[in-house]
Amino acid sequence: MEPVLLFILGVAIIVVGLALSIGLHEIGHLVPAKLFGVKVTQYMIGFGPTLWSKKKGETEYGFKALPLGGYISMIGMFPPKKDGVVHSASTGFFDTLVQEGAPEKDATSKRSNAMSTMADDARQASADTIGEGEDHRAFYRLPVYKRIIIMLGGPTMNLLIAIVMFSILLMGFGSPQTSTTVGSVSACALPATSDRQTCQPGDEAAPGAAAGLQPGDRLVSIDGTAITSWSQSTQIIREAPGTVLQLVVDRDGTEQSLTLTPKLTERFVLGADGQPTTQTEQVGFVGIGAASEMVRQPATAVMPAVGETIASTAAIIIHLPQRLVDVANAAFGPGERDPNGPMSMVGVGRVAGEIASIDTIPVESKIASMLGILGSVNIALFVFNLVPLLPLDGGHIAGALWEGIRRAFSKLFKRPEPGPVDMAKLMPLTLAVVVLLGGMSLLLMYADIVKPVNLFG
Repeated sequence: MEPVLLFILGVAIIVVGLALSIGLHEIGHLVPAKLFGVKVTQYMIGFGPTLWSKKKGETEYGFKALPLGGYISMIGMFPPKKDGVVHSASTGFFDTLVQEGAPEKDATSKRSNAMSTMADDARQASADTIGEGEDHRAFYRLPVYKRIIIMLGGPTMNLLIAIVMFSILLMGFGSPQTSTTVGSVSACALPATSDRQTCQPGDEAAPGAAAGLQPGDRLVSIDGTAITSWSQSTQIIREAPGTVLQLVVDRDGTEQSLTLTPKLTERFVLGADGQPTTQTEQVGFVGIGAASEMVRQPATAVMPAVGETIASTAAIIIHLPQRLVDVANAAFGPGERDPNGPMSMVGVGRVAGEIASIDTIPVESKIASMLGILGSVNIALFVFNLVPLLPLDGGHIAGALWEGIRRAFSKLFKRPEPGPVDMAKLMPLTLAVVVLLGGMSLLLMYADIVKPVNLFG
């Protein structure tokens, strides 16, 4: 199949996988909402104009033009004011900035009116969704724990999808691990701190190449010591500069004996995790690199892998402002993108397309990569939606928790029932979050088009 078609196929797989993830996320909200008796008027995938919809019972199910998310509409998301009256909504909160007959109001008063009007608009819109005799089915009427369950349902669904993806990936395909097979053989031996890391005519041949080692050779033993891990062979070689070693390798099923003499040269010190540090030392060197292989993992490896991905995703979100600055500097300047930084779905789709179009990657590895991408995307949806800001699920959860805390303290100290938390007052903040999320999405999409993340050199 042509690389272009494979690229399109890779993008399509991610688009369909993302759509299913969003759809299941909303089902995570929909099912508990219906179980708890809340009236759900819409279940939609996407935003903007409706492309297709069908009403079943009291709920309209459909797809919208912009596949950038999804939502369900529940009646009565916001409670009325404490006086029990939902005040009339204005035509828009900006109108308060130019009210006639109120020239004496200062800027602070006008901003206060603007925010109050936004809250009233939200309350009125919420009240308009409640039909006659339906007030008992409003979302805000539910006990705190039921509201939390409904709002946690979406992120929880994404977490379950990720667990399934990682389970298939790790238990079915495995994870890449360093093997005892030679993956690369350097032609020359250059110090680690050399100004150049490419060989030129006249450079001394690396001991591995001089001994006749070839990519694909599996290390069997060194001086009679059986080799069971690459780190074991590395340790023996680094401790034997200038010493003649008898090396046995398995080449295409046949064992061969080679004579290997490590060269004393400057290499980076290895840390406790086996990775090179910034310090250097004089050790033995032969110029070979390990090949990786897919090793199937037990079920016990799934949750730690999911946990590590959650932690890394949370770290990106915590440092998101600086990450976005870095993305902007790369997009509008000469810098390169951080492969571990944030990407839009345009970037994710592009990476998937590139993986699918590379002929040298086996089909099994391509499938494993797609599973890994979809699992990571669902982890991102899980973590991001738990950020305690409206309109994200975490904002509603935080509001419900705060209401529960208030009620618990009122009961403890025998104070009057405080009533529901007026989440409508947070609409100005919600608008600011929406604007910021929109700007972030546009920046990431632009960067993913003009300066995409380069994972393949």
